[in-house]
Amino acid sequence: MSQFPLVSPQWLKGRLDDPKTVVLDATYHLPNVNRDAKAEFLAEHIPGARFFDIDGVKDKTDPLPHMVPSPEDFAKVAAGLGISNDSHVVCYDAYGLFSAARPWWMFRLFGHDSVSVLDGGLPAWKAAGLPVDSGAPAPVTAGRFEASFRPELIRRLADVTANLTSKQDTILDARSAGRFDGTAPEPRPELRGGHIPGSLNLPFSDLVDPDTKRVKDIHALESSFRKAGIKLGRDKVVASCGSGVTACVLALGLSLLGDDTAAVYDGSWSEWGSRPDTPIDNPNGKQHP
Repeated sequence: MSQFPLVSPQWLKGRLDDPKTVVLDATYHLPNVNRDAKAEFLAEHIPGARFFDIDGVKDKTDPLPHMVPSPEDFAKVAAGLGISNDSHVVCYDAYGLFSAARPWWMFRLFGHDSVSVLDGGLPAWKAAGLPVDSGAPAPVTAGRFEASFRPELIRRLADVTANLTSKQDTILDARSAGRFDGTAPEPRPELRGGHIPGSLNLPFSDLVDPDTKRVKDIHALESSFRKAGIKLGRDKVVASCGSGVTACVLALGLSLLGDDTAAVYDGSWSEWGSRPDTPIDNPNGKQHP
């Protein structure tokens, strides 16, 4: 697995001229936020960065928001971004850490370990006084990328349903406490409120310093996971969220703690909360349907 899950702005600055370093702006906004990630990228991005479209890099035959594509389709996207199997990919987003962990996890899912997240993202880059560019990026030469697949890093609906009985995995939900307990509305209004029975809650934002936008130190990360009920080194964690994006932040946090085995429930609440046949826990402790 990746030896460098997190890199600093200074580290990246020193490698921008390295042709094997590929920087991806993976900014994504929730559907209830009136912002355009592609337009923001054109207005401001790290020099040489390319835009990774989380809404576009998915299984387009599936109506759910962010189901992973086939290895072949992912390889085409990666190659089109100028990425080869010997590239070091660095992902960032405009929030600090919100969506950048999604491509980090996807590259690992498809067998590419040389991938990192920029600590603090674009806010930390700018706070360090480092330059930004605007406009469309220069055309890139297509890379040579062959994808494999690591099924142990992903869970599907059938897996999570079976886990209700087997309890082999610990489901850890990255949504806010209000969304987890059903007292806050979902950004996708068609979804029910609540959470997967037996799951635990660790909002992804708890792993990030709100002032610097950087990931908290190792001791704070350990404390957050333990307070959420995770037995570090023992539990097999499956991260979930709204649509499989911020769940990857929890996987990144566990990777920083030395656990690269965390999986992601790809359908997440967009799938579980939209079905009439999946049980939920709501704030009153009642299960549905």
